[in-house]
Amino acid sequence: MKKITILSFLVANALLFVQCKTEQKETINKEQEKPIAVVPFEEGKIEAYDESLWLIIPKESKIEVIAEGHDWTEGPLWLPDQEMLLYTDIPRNAVYSWKEGEKAKEYLKPSGFLGENFEGSEPGANGLLLNDEGKLVLCQHGARQIALMKSPVLEPSADFITLVGSFEGKKFNSPNDAVFKSNGDLYFTDPPYGLPQQMDDVHKELDFQGVYKLSSEGELTLLTKELTRPNGIAFSPDEKFLYVANSDPELAIWKIFEVMEDGSIGNGKVFFDATNLVSQEKGLPDGLKVDNQGNLFATGPGGVFIFSPEGKELGKIKTGQATSNCAFNKDKSMLYITADSYVLRVPLRS
Repeated sequence: MKKITILSFLVANALLFVQCKTEQKETINKEQEKPIAVVPFEEGKIEAYDESLWLIIPKESKIEVIAEGHDWTEGPLWLPDQEMLLYTDIPRNAVYSWKEGEKAKEYLKPSGFLGENFEGSEPGANGLLLNDEGKLVLCQHGARQIALMKSPVLEPSADFITLVGSFEGKKFNSPNDAVFKSNGDLYFTDPPYGLPQQMDDVHKELDFQGVYKLSSEGELTLLTKELTRPNGIAFSPDEKFLYVANSDPELAIWKIFEVMEDGSIGNGKVFFDATNLVSQEKGLPDGLKVDNQGNLFATGPGGVFIFSPEGKELGKIKTGQATSNCAFNKDKSMLYITADSYVLRVPLRS
C-alpha cells in the first residue's frame, strides 16, 4: 500500500512539473509573439501654416518612434514586396531593417566602407534605392561610389558591384543621395560629407561638388557643379522638374531645375530659401521626396517641410532634431523620417 501511495505521489509531482514547464514555455512564447509597441514621439509636433496641409496629413496624425538609439540615421527606403523599411546608420557603417511589430535589426554591415580603420565619422552608406529589378543600390560614402548589392534584398551580403565611382578619372567625393528616372537613368549628388576632412581632405580629387546623371547605358554626365553642398534629390511626378537640396549653412536652399528632353537640366531657380532658419533650428536642407500630387516633403531646419508644387510652405513636421531624410511606403499613406538617432513615422492621407 505504501509503495502505491509513494508511486502515485511521484507521478503526480512529475505531471505537475511537466504542466508548469509547459505553462512557462507557453508564457514565454506568448511574450515573444507580442508585437513591439510603437511609441509617441513626445518632442515633436505637426504645425500647419496653411489649412490645406490637413488635406495631406490628417489632423489626428501623431509622430511615432519606430527605432531609436542610433548614431546618425539616413537613407530610408520602403521595400513594398517585403513590407519592410531599410535605413542606414552612417557612423556605424551599417544598414538596418524594420518591420511592423518587430524591433529594428542589423541588415547589412559593412555598408559603405569596405576597408579597415576609416579615419572620418561617416563611413557607411547614405542614400538607398531599388533598381527596376528590385536590387539594392547604395550611395557609399566610404567607398566613394554608387554600388549595387549582388545578392537579393532578403539575403543581404556585403558583396557589391561598382556602378560608378569616378568622373573623368577622378574619384567622387562621397555620393550622397540618388533617384531613378522612369527610363532607368540614375541622378545623384556628390557632396564631401563622407571624406574624413570634407572640403579640406587631402584625398579629395574633384574641386567641386556635382550633380550627375548615369544613363541606363552607363554614360556619366555632369549636370551641374553650381551647388556648394548638393544633397537630397527627387523628381516631380511628371519628371519635368528636378529638385536638389543644398545643405550649406551659408546657402541653405532647395533648387528646382527643368529637365530637358535629353535628360540634362536647364537653369535652376531657388525653390525655397531656409538660410535664415539655420541659426534658429537644428538641421539643414537634406533628403526629400515628392508625393503623387507634387507636394514636396523636404528635411531641413527643424524637421520636415511640406511645400506645395508652387513652393508655398504648407506646414512642418517638427522633430526638434537634425532631420536627415524621409521616405513613403508603397501607397504613400505613411511617411518614414530619419532624424538624428531616431527613425520616426507619420500617417498621411493616401
